[in-house]
Amino acid sequence: MAPNSTEKARIIQLVSTYGPDEPPKLPLEFGDLLSILWRLDQSAADQGRATYYRRCALALAEGLGLKGRSLYKLIDVTAPGELYVHLPNAPYRGTARLIDAQDRKAAIRQLASLRLDVLRVGTYQDSWGVSWPGSGIMDTDLRERVFAILFTALQGQYDNFGRLLLVLDIVLADLLLGMGHYHEIELHDLITQYHYPAFNDPKVRSLFYGG
Repeated sequence: MAPNSTEKARIIQLVSTYGPDEPPKLPLEFGDLLSILWRLDQSAADQGRATYYRRCALALAEGLGLKGRSLYKLIDVTAPGELYVHLPNAPYRGTARLIDAQDRKAAIRQLASLRLDVLRVGTYQDSWGVSWPGSGIMDTDLRERVFAILFTALQGQYDNFGRLLLVLDIVLADLLLGMGHYHEIELHDLITQYHYPAFNDPKVRSLFYGG
């Protein structure tokens, strides 16, 4: 069954850059925080973008009521490039539920790894810096088969595949935050109340684009 329009919009947002030219259109929730953390990890070599994404992550975490929680502390002190590596350790930080922490850690590790795979598939075009993959293949038949996979099969099926993100985010929220924790917040409120980077601020754009 194909995703409905609401699910499709959520999937598009979860794989977006969250950059100044691609601000979130839907209210932000825990899944958005996980996607921003992935973008923070991906920006480890770019200090400006790493700073931008950390500001986004901390503001969103506070807006979702996570300030003071172990996950907020993890975001605040963990180096870019290591957020998803240390995410499974959250059950050991500031929790009284140590009795099942090892099991939750194992589950978080597996689910976070699967989420990374889904994000990589959804953003595979991001890594095409110069030309389309396969464009240099001299054999016409082989080149067209590569293009058919990337531009038809993969793109056409990702809406269904991307629905995994919606399910993964619900389960990860339960494992990391506890059952029943669900909040969302509008981008405008994040900007005005929690100092989320304003996408139309020249300083923010300079930080992101290195201007």
